[in-house]
Order: sequence, then C-alpha cells, then structure tokens
Amino acid sequence: MKLLAELGAWALGALAAIGRLAIFTAETVSHLLRPPYYPREFGQALIQIGWFSLPVVGLTAIFTGGALALQIFAGGARFNAEAVVPQIVAIGMVRELGPVLVGLMIAARVTSSIAAEIATMKVTEQIDALVTLSTNPMKYLTLPRVLAATLAMPVLVGVGDIIGIFGGFLVGVERLGFNAQVYLQNTVDFLETRDIVSSLVKGAVFGFIAALLGCYYGMRSGRGAMGVGRATKGSVVAAAVLILAANFLLTEAFFSA
Repeated sequence: MKLLAELGAWALGALAAIGRLAIFTAETVSHLLRPPYYPREFGQALIQIGWFSLPVVGLTAIFTGGALALQIFAGGARFNAEAVVPQIVAIGMVRELGPVLVGLMIAARVTSSIAAEIATMKVTEQIDALVTLSTNPMKYLTLPRVLAATLAMPVLVGVGDIIGIFGGFLVGVERLGFNAQVYLQNTVDFLETRDIVSSLVKGAVFGFIAALLGCYYGMRSGRGAMGVGRATKGSVVAAAVLILAANFLLTEAFFSA
C-alpha cells in the first residue's frame, strides 16, 4: 500500500504540474490580444534570443553537417552507396538535426538565461515592484520573450539548416572528392517544400517551448540562490525533454503518410 500511495502521489503531482503549465500557457497566449504592449521589451528579447544566438547555432550546424557527411560516406561505403551523401545530409539536417539541435542549443542558452533572470527578479522583489506599479508581469516579462523566441527560432533554424548543409558540402567536396556542382544539384533536387516547411514549423514550436518554460520556472522560483539554481536547472531539463517529445509528434504529423 505504501508503494501504491507513493505512485499515486507522484501521479497527482505530475497532473498538477501539467495543469499549472497549461494555465500558464493559456494566460500567456491570451495576453496577445489584450493591450498594453511593450515593443521595447520585445525588441530587446528578439536581439538577445535571435541575433546573439547566431554564433552558437552556426558553429553547431557546420560541425554537425560535416560529421554527418563523414558518417554517411563511411556507412554508405559498406553498400557501395557513397553517392547518397548530399541527399541524406540535406534531408537529415532539414528534417531533424537542424531543428532539434538548434532547439536544444536555444534551450541551453536562452531558457536558462530567461529562467535565471526572472527568478532573480523574483528573489530581489522586482516582480513585486512591477505589480505595485500596476504592470502585469506576465505581459511585461513573459509575453515579449515567448513571442520573440517563437518568431526568431524559424529564422535560426533556417540559418542552421543552410550552414549545416554547407558544412556537409565542404567535407564532401574537400575531403570526400565530390564534384561541387553535382553535390549542390543533388541537394536542391532532393529537398521538397514539405521538408522546409516542417523544419520552420518545428523551429517556431521549439522556440515557444523554450521561452515559455524559462518564464514558467522563473516565475515559480523559490527564494534565495538555491531557488534560482533549481529554477534554471529545471527549466533546461523540461525544455529539452518537451522539445524532443514535440519533435516526435511533429515528425509523425508531417511524415506519417
């Protein structure tokens, strides 16, 4: 009975956490339709999330594309299928590796930053000061960051896809001996509109998840330095898990047929 009671308590706690997150999400989305708006906060969040994330996204993508080309060539050599390197690099980067890796990097960089920032504001009672000034913390802190991440992530994913394919191109041409024109032509011919659309949609969803969970854990942070640390750690773990789960669901929705 003790084991069943512990399992029941865990299940109830998990359901309660899902309910709190669902309410937080609904409240965040509802503020899109209600003024006032804070364009300055949105602009700053867009720069922090989008522009300043470009270097880490570019480095991650180019090394991933290069490594993917090497692995596909080595695996294809066992079946005399080395010529499929351009096609598989393109589809692998655009459909899966590009969106997922960019999403995880944003979770590591942006989600942790948002959670730590908002949690620190809560600990230092800056959020209470906003309420005292008749400013809604959800509208002032959460909505600009979530909206900026949702809009910036498809751009980051698109850039990551291009750089990743370019990394595979460099390795394929310089290291594996592919003809540059043939490599690029195979890449263009193999990609479909659905592949690109799915990649950008995944980026928007992953950006929404990353920023939302950073704000959620920051708002629910405990007091003191330990509370800030727990909020930061919990936000990154939750964002990474939900991004991978969302990736599976979106892949199923786009390519199940």
